[in-house]
Amino acid sequence: MTYTVHEMFLTAQGEGANLGRVCVFVRFAGCNLWSGLEADRASAVCRFCDTEFRGGTKYSTAEALADVAASLWPAGQPHRRAVLTGGEPLLQVDAALVAGLRDRGFWVAVETNGTQPLPCPLDWVCVSPKAGAPLVLTDADELKLVYPQPGAEPDRFAGFTAAHRWLSPMDGPAIVANTAAAAVYCLTHPAWRLNIQAHKTWGLR
Repeated sequence: MTYTVHEMFLTAQGEGANLGRVCVFVRFAGCNLWSGLEADRASAVCRFCDTEFRGGTKYSTAEALADVAASLWPAGQPHRRAVLTGGEPLLQVDAALVAGLRDRGFWVAVETNGTQPLPCPLDWVCVSPKAGAPLVLTDADELKLVYPQPGAEPDRFAGFTAAHRWLSPMDGPAIVANTAAAAVYCLTHPAWRLNIQAHKTWGLR
């Protein structure tokens, strides 16, 4: 299988239960909910995405991709962690890639919109549902919901099994109001926790 990776870099996890943990982010190209073209945004299932995921580097084997990920980790340092994200990573991630990363000592996480099945068990799964996109995955380590999102209100996910539930204020011109609204929701529904993108204040991607 050929993998297309938009970018790969060393950073620290900026949100969620693994906040602050150093990891190699592997951002895959492509998504099933939006083409990434502004001309298509109005007709996309997900219209608020702020991530660039079009095009990138092609890897002809899982081993080649895993070797590059390993080369980004500080030399001689243990606790290797890889976060597979996108776009929608599960359009490309397969068992061979997960095995290749694990063979190089990586703990492997995925951040997904939940519309695609897992190719194999992973060490950590974060699902971020989008309104209008039926979920295939119904349990995860983390449920991370962009808020407010008409058609994907938090109470719709009462039956979703997750150890951690996060509300992420929708970015954009209304970020201040959205953050305040998310905070109010969490204060009145304590099963949910407020999720802030701390890496943006750290100067990291």
